[in-house]
Amino acid sequence: MRYLLLAMAITLVSFQHKKDERSTRTFKADIIIYGGTSAAVTAAVEASRSGKSVIMVSPDRHLGGLSSGGLGFTDTGNKEAIGGLAREFYHRVYLHYQQDTAWKWQRAAEYGNRGQGTVAMDGENRTMWIFEPHVAEQVFEGFIAENGIRVFRDQWLDRKQGVGMVGGEIREIQTLSGNTFQGKVFIDATYEGDLMAAAGVSYHVGREATTTYGENWNGIQKEAFHHGHHFKAPIDPYVVKGDPTSGLLPFISEEPPGTNGQGDNKIQAYCFRLCMSNHPDNRIAFEKPEGYDPADYQLLARVFESGWNEWFQKYDAIPNKKTDTNNHGPFSMDFIGENYAYPEASYQERKAIIKAHEQYQKGLLYFVAHDPEVPEQVRKQMQEWGLARDEFTDNGHWPHQLYIREARRMLGEGVLTELEVLGKRAVEHPIGMGSYSIDSHNVQRYVTEDGAVQNEGDIGIHPPEPYQISLGSILPRRQECINLLVPVCVSASHSAYGSVRMEPVFMILGQAAAATAVLAIDRDTGVQEVNYQTLRPKLLERGMVLDLDMPK
Repeated sequence: MRYLLLAMAITLVSFQHKKDERSTRTFKADIIIYGGTSAAVTAAVEASRSGKSVIMVSPDRHLGGLSSGGLGFTDTGNKEAIGGLAREFYHRVYLHYQQDTAWKWQRAAEYGNRGQGTVAMDGENRTMWIFEPHVAEQVFEGFIAENGIRVFRDQWLDRKQGVGMVGGEIREIQTLSGNTFQGKVFIDATYEGDLMAAAGVSYHVGREATTTYGENWNGIQKEAFHHGHHFKAPIDPYVVKGDPTSGLLPFISEEPPGTNGQGDNKIQAYCFRLCMSNHPDNRIAFEKPEGYDPADYQLLARVFESGWNEWFQKYDAIPNKKTDTNNHGPFSMDFIGENYAYPEASYQERKAIIKAHEQYQKGLLYFVAHDPEVPEQVRKQMQEWGLARDEFTDNGHWPHQLYIREARRMLGEGVLTELEVLGKRAVEHPIGMGSYSIDSHNVQRYVTEDGAVQNEGDIGIHPPEPYQISLGSILPRRQECINLLVPVCVSASHSAYGSVRMEPVFMILGQAAAATAVLAIDRDTGVQEVNYQTLRPKLLERGMVLDLDMPK
């Protein structure tokens, strides 16, 4: 809470949206895409290549979302399920790393070839799945330039009165700058689903009960430790060990965790995916952040004291002696429990939450590198690392995108559940495939009945094979909106979304959304009325993978 209050104080001074009357204008296109994510880019490219005029209205200045924001160690799952523009993206990454000039800080032969679910560099299929953030951004910008796509950056939807609707149809959206964008079909490709929500489309935040959709892995899941991100030894949660009257250490909830299988309004933890370097000429030492207090990390000190030694296990190598550093262990990069308000928060409140995450992670890095309570061997090794000097150069070398693992999820024409993901129920009208595990990071940190600290919410269940994602998952209910598609905040349960929420899948669904929009425009129908038997061959023509059993 202290981090959040400090961040809000900073935000109140620094964050504001001012209307510039000189720049307020109306812009028109067949398809208006709100967002700057990887899904937004693939949607825009598909629309342009299909002969439609398209405008991207992006709150972000940098395009690509997490794909260009630090998540370079791609969550591929089965790469055979990835087609279309998503595969083209990874092919272009491959071409980049075929150039000698791409290898500035190490030779290509020194890098190795370890990926996640596949090799990093697949020479046979000419794809590369592991990459540096700036390379991903270059590829996305190349897509935009080559296809002549108009992008309006730093444009934030007026969430209160910026969606003009008539009879369940969006006619225009307005941003806080005063610009208006009119179109025939709109696509919400944000991680938050702000356009979807402002248009009055139904959605859910939090975990459903297991009984809602007949699932096993939704809702509260105490004692489910699928990734090892839990306290493996009893750790005392109190400021003074053994004394509950001394209060809890920071970032431990005073609330009981609830009963297994119950739904709640909590969401899995966020973090920044950090691009670090251990090359002496390309690293910037971790600095003490504003508001730093070593007491905030006393719980981690107790974890080290218990003998835990896994701190460096998720410093996944990407090219040029850099990392995609993710959360690992019971107390790590994830700021557990500090993001619950984010999905519905105002822009100002969100910026404060994002800043609090940044301060938490910067303090964590400094603590591990310098605090005497950290084992000396860990401290010395940590001091060999720093932020990569040549990444995120306009943001203090810090990622420009927080990992919004889950926010709003639409309640659409169809709801993808773990039954479909785990192959227990067939899917109608597939528009793409997923294959990654049902993956939820921890949701809460609490005190057990035995008086020890524990985490809850860490789920990892592997589908037996790649699964199909239905057209209904990206369509709002027709009585709510007939010209909106939602390829990121898709209609899925919490547990199913844990698998869908991977960047390759978002690219796939972004392309499918645009292809659907094109047909809706051509036939002058609502998006729900698009004939799937017409859509399917269009997707296949684009190299999309709808069924692994189909002829190659």
